[in-house]
Amino acid sequence: MKKSTLFTFLFVTIFAFAQEQMQDSTATTQEVPEVLDEVLLSSNILGSKFEVKNRTGSAYYVSPQELQQFGYTDVNKVLRAVPGVSIYEEDGFGLRPNISLRGSSPERSARITLMEDNVLIAPAPYSAPAAYYFPTVGRLESIEVLKGSSQVQYGPFTTGGAINMISKKIPNEFSGNVRLNIGNYSSRNVEATLGDSGENFGFVTQFYNYSSDGFKSLGNGENTGFDKTDVLGKLRWNTKTDARIFQSLTFKLQYSEEDSNETYLGLTDSDFQVDPYQRYAASQKDNMVNEHSQYQLNHLIKPASNITVNTTAYFNEFKRNWYKLDDVTLTERVSISSVLARPLNFPDEYDALLGATDTAADALGVKANNRSYESKGIQTKANFNFGEVWLHNIEIGFRYHEDFEDRFQWKDLYALQNGSMVRTTVAIPGSDANRISSAHAFASHLLYKLSIDNLTITPGLRYENINLKREDYGKNDPNRAGTDLSVRENEVDVFIPGIGIHYKFSNDAAIFGGIHKGFAPPGSQEGTDPEESLNLELGTRFSMFGITGELVGFYNDYSNLLGSDLAATGGTGTLEQFNAGEATVAGLEVLLNYNLLNGNNPVGNLRLPLTVSYTFTDAQFSSDFESDDSIFGTVMKGDQIPYIAKNQFNITAALESSLFNLSLSGRYTDAFRTQAGSGVIPSSEKISSNFIMDLAGRYNYSERVSLFANVINVLDTEYEVARLPAGLRPGAPFMINAGINYTF
Repeated sequence: MKKSTLFTFLFVTIFAFAQEQMQDSTATTQEVPEVLDEVLLSSNILGSKFEVKNRTGSAYYVSPQELQQFGYTDVNKVLRAVPGVSIYEEDGFGLRPNISLRGSSPERSARITLMEDNVLIAPAPYSAPAAYYFPTVGRLESIEVLKGSSQVQYGPFTTGGAINMISKKIPNEFSGNVRLNIGNYSSRNVEATLGDSGENFGFVTQFYNYSSDGFKSLGNGENTGFDKTDVLGKLRWNTKTDARIFQSLTFKLQYSEEDSNETYLGLTDSDFQVDPYQRYAASQKDNMVNEHSQYQLNHLIKPASNITVNTTAYFNEFKRNWYKLDDVTLTERVSISSVLARPLNFPDEYDALLGATDTAADALGVKANNRSYESKGIQTKANFNFGEVWLHNIEIGFRYHEDFEDRFQWKDLYALQNGSMVRTTVAIPGSDANRISSAHAFASHLLYKLSIDNLTITPGLRYENINLKREDYGKNDPNRAGTDLSVRENEVDVFIPGIGIHYKFSNDAAIFGGIHKGFAPPGSQEGTDPEESLNLELGTRFSMFGITGELVGFYNDYSNLLGSDLAATGGTGTLEQFNAGEATVAGLEVLLNYNLLNGNNPVGNLRLPLTVSYTFTDAQFSSDFESDDSIFGTVMKGDQIPYIAKNQFNITAALESSLFNLSLSGRYTDAFRTQAGSGVIPSSEKISSNFIMDLAGRYNYSERVSLFANVINVLDTEYEVARLPAGLRPGAPFMINAGINYTF
């Protein structure tokens, strides 16, 4: 039996139990008393646009309404509208995003703190932070993005920022929805949610599946798409709202599985010009399968009206095997990235990738990147509020965390015969990479918030103690007898201070700013220093002439930038981190909102909101260094940091009423480098600028039924998104989806 089937059965059982528990308390549909809001919002950092408006640091709240506006299932498209976010795509569906906040390294989102419901969600956030797992955006309730000094509370990565994804919440009353939609490339999407709350008990269950046959084509006609299923369940028990000491206990269970025919193999420049959506024959066996399980137990207690203590124990498990082409060996081994970067230097290897000629046995190496991850810990946070004229809030937090990555990989060998790959050598599991990387970390933070009239000051201090270890059993010891065991350790002990200030001139104007230390933990290799920087921001929030907005300038001064040897960046995949010297990132973020029909609406209930966001980022190295990393290489002072576009612009307009919503979005991404350098970007190291438009519409047929459709890449623009992991890769083409949603 598949785990998803087992979990679905479990949730049906939960639902039956929940209904039995609430028979007496849900006879009417009265709302749960307001005190329960704190239970429902316990996984939020921000919780609302209002919270963002009054923070001492820069932040953005992607509300449920924003997530539903275009119905995106790709986090890249959701975050494009958030100022300060830089992204490069990879597969066109957002399965494995590469996200940067304020110029941090975007590769596999490994330099930002990723959380779900305020809990670290990367597979092994300390020992192997590359995010090969990312929560399914379509099942989320909202997304919170924190930048600047406002995210010192959330580590271990404090340079660029933190992203907290909020899963489906337990509703206040019996409710649910069923959503179905289909699209071209045989895209399918099914969602079903059911939940309820009583006086002492609440629950929610969710099933989510989305899949596609893929927009890329193999010569043999095989599927290049994916199928991903998510199930979620939450149970909450709480005391009566008038209890002397209010408490709640919430158990969360989430499981997902993915089967995607994704590859690291891209295209040469010339082949991309002919057909950007083709795939070479040598990628036909490439496939990623993974499973993710998440367990959380959250306890909230209010021992007094001004004290709240929130404690969460968590356990995350992730298993994956990405079986994918790694190299070509005709006379000597050549990596696929080398072949695609210089096809004229490797004509025979290039023909082998195309399947243009038959190869000898063992010519193609297909690596089974088989890994398992575990992340577990317990964290607690206490908030104390006091004062009348001068308002004080003290937040104290602690977290003990353990994680590991277990690599047990092998590489099978193939021949290409008549356009089909035939396995000629079956490798022994563990004969390619056979090691365990682990981490033990203790973190704590203290944040003090003082509000005096219109002034708010929030000094804070974070502490991280991290022990990193790697046990390498070697390629000749698959049974892990320890005959050739190599062990290394690295320890980090660091204080991370920060302070933010917010001053409100009036309800229509405020300024804020902050300074904090940026930090990212190193790897287990001795001599690798942590990433450290000094980060500053200064901004204003305003409302005038019907325009509301935010303008923020930031400056990050790295004393040591870390680089990583990732296969996803064209490297060897050792994950070794190296010191990349000094760097600076300066930028500007703009966010503007305006209703074009403000005061001039002849119909009365029509709105035409317009949202504009702009990000300028200048990221460059401040020192010389050399590395074997494919995107850094030999670096000179003044070279631009690769994969960070200088200019990004997003505009969204919507015509909406109580009956319908029609939304149009356009996003512009400036050209950027794929290798460090300065001056004019060589064509072989460039991703060209692009402008992509999306369209979405919704019609409310009745109070419960709505019809919707969205069009991705309306103009069917062919555009480049990356030269990683190997060769040029395209963005998604014209895609249309339509469906129906029933709410009860």
